[in-house]
Amino acid sequence: MTNKNDSLPFAPDAQPWLDRAMTADGSDVRRAIASERPATRELAVLMSPAAEPCLEAMARRALQLTRRHFGRTISLYVPLYLSNYCAGGCLYCGFSSDRPQPRRRLERPEVREEIEALRAKGFQDVLLLTGERTPQADFDYLRDCVALAAAEIHNVTVESFAMTAGEYRSLADSGCTGITLYQETYDPELYAELHRWGEKRDYRFRFDAPERALSAGLRTVGMGILLGLREPRADLICLFQHVRYIMKRCWRGGVSVSFPRICPHLGQFSPAHEVSDKFLLQAILAFRICLPEVHLVLSTRENQAFRDGIAGIGISRMSVSSRTTVGGYHHGSDTGGQFDVSDTRDVDTFCRMLRNKGLEPVFKNWDAVFQDS
Repeated sequence: MTNKNDSLPFAPDAQPWLDRAMTADGSDVRRAIASERPATRELAVLMSPAAEPCLEAMARRALQLTRRHFGRTISLYVPLYLSNYCAGGCLYCGFSSDRPQPRRRLERPEVREEIEALRAKGFQDVLLLTGERTPQADFDYLRDCVALAAAEIHNVTVESFAMTAGEYRSLADSGCTGITLYQETYDPELYAELHRWGEKRDYRFRFDAPERALSAGLRTVGMGILLGLREPRADLICLFQHVRYIMKRCWRGGVSVSFPRICPHLGQFSPAHEVSDKFLLQAILAFRICLPEVHLVLSTRENQAFRDGIAGIGISRMSVSSRTTVGGYHHGSDTGGQFDVSDTRDVDTFCRMLRNKGLEPVFKNWDAVFQDS
């Protein structure tokens, strides 16, 4: 297990920028909002206490940048949980191996039926999820599920355990276009406390995974932290530094950023740091101003009112009609979910909300036939 940041090829460091955030004033905030080449300094200032009275000005700038780079579109995707078997010991997760709940995985015919159910809803962008690597849901199982999905769905991505470069290359060959992999927290000591056992305890192996994935031929990587585990400004600054590093190292690939907050789940983990709606809004606006060309993602973890308010202002990609149990679209499920879903609206209702706001839901943004061009 890696416990020291100095063993990493690049080590995010929040402290000097936290100090900058705590000393920022209104003039610093105005300069950061107007900056044409924002960097870590501007991000820290925009997440500072001094920026709280400036959310309206930040929102205007974020809206301008979102429209410039993404138009009025919201890219929609749906998660499909393949398995809730898990060998990990994450304190904050409902799938942790010590959680007493029924375990199952989808078999090949069930995967096909779930995919057909999602296609019937209009989806052509599916995120396949599992727990940490187990004999019941190992790499071969995941790769087979990717191939099944990719035969019917144009954009298939994976949120699962960290893998080797060879495994990522094999996923790409099977039709996978990208991965989502959150570092959870950039504090190595806290990371070790939260990940009690399993492969995920290896901080460095997980930290390096986005670069391995893009270097191995995958097109996109979704990055993020789990808000609430650590003082949020510190982890968000480190996340921003990591994203910028990946964008420079793997400039041919695409990066997206998610902002998940800890949700209630089996095990009832209590986060050390509460993240309010107001601060989450401020963080999303800050990231949009400082990463104008990057997809910012918001899942159904968040409540309906918050999602409606931020759609198209800073957020350009959203999940909808999510189930966090195994299957759940075609089959009923007796397993526990990874976390509780807050926004439970169906696809038609959600899309109607977007259109009423002058936004266009997008279910498909490219054809699989062009992936190798």
